[in-house]
Amino acid sequence: MTVTAEPTRARMLGRGHTPWPITVLAALGLLAIVAPLVALLLRVDWVEFPSVLLSSDVLAALGLSFGTALVATAVCIVLGVPLGIAIARARPRAANVTRALVLVPLLMPPLVGGLALLSLLGRNGLLGSLLGALGITLPFTTPAVVIAQVFVALPFLVVSVEQAVRAVDPRLEPVARTLGASRQGVLWRVTLPIIRPAIVAGATMSFSRSLAEFGATALFAGNVEGVTRTMPLAIYSVFNGATGGPEQAYALAVILVASAVAVLIAVRGWRVNGL
Repeated sequence: MTVTAEPTRARMLGRGHTPWPITVLAALGLLAIVAPLVALLLRVDWVEFPSVLLSSDVLAALGLSFGTALVATAVCIVLGVPLGIAIARARPRAANVTRALVLVPLLMPPLVGGLALLSLLGRNGLLGSLLGALGITLPFTTPAVVIAQVFVALPFLVVSVEQAVRAVDPRLEPVARTLGASRQGVLWRVTLPIIRPAIVAGATMSFSRSLAEFGATALFAGNVEGVTRTMPLAIYSVFNGATGGPEQAYALAVILVASAVAVLIAVRGWRVNGL
């Protein structure tokens, strides 16, 4: 009886009465998110929408956005998981300093991020001149898009992994070691499987952020059709009349929003069925 009573009590507490001021403010908060999206949907010319969706320019921008976002997310996983684990296990002072540095891209304006990347990897940048001597030019190329996306998306994965590692029962790893597992074995067989939901959640946020990246990409990678023009840059170009008009920009915006929502739904379904 005790085993079943606790979950029932927890559910009752979670479904308790919510004071009306909280309900009103919550409704206003939801409205602040939903209302602009509804207005966006109402502005789209749905008769012309299929032709916009199937146009070569849109398909190229959409393909470039998804391709670079996938590569950027893979890089974020490779770099972000070890960094998140290291921060979680570091001493408090070192962890605080490192976490603050990781969060800087989230706090700075995107255009400043683009300037920072140019300062490092531009032709006259800190490393750009060295890369130029080796015949490597990064600005205004497709790899530059990936680098900009990693710069702005990596913090999401790092923070997610760090929080998950801190929540792991500290007794599990020592017990695994006493049973004969090596440090690498504990990492691969105990820690990583436990924090897998956090890695998936962080990777999803990183992918969505990469898909929506605009400012750093515009400055560091430019807006070259078929090379660096992702969907956000395509929307900007169309809205300003460079290649289309405002009405077409609304259609492109809906496509980008629908793509992000589809990714979230797919990942949510995978987590429900697989975790």
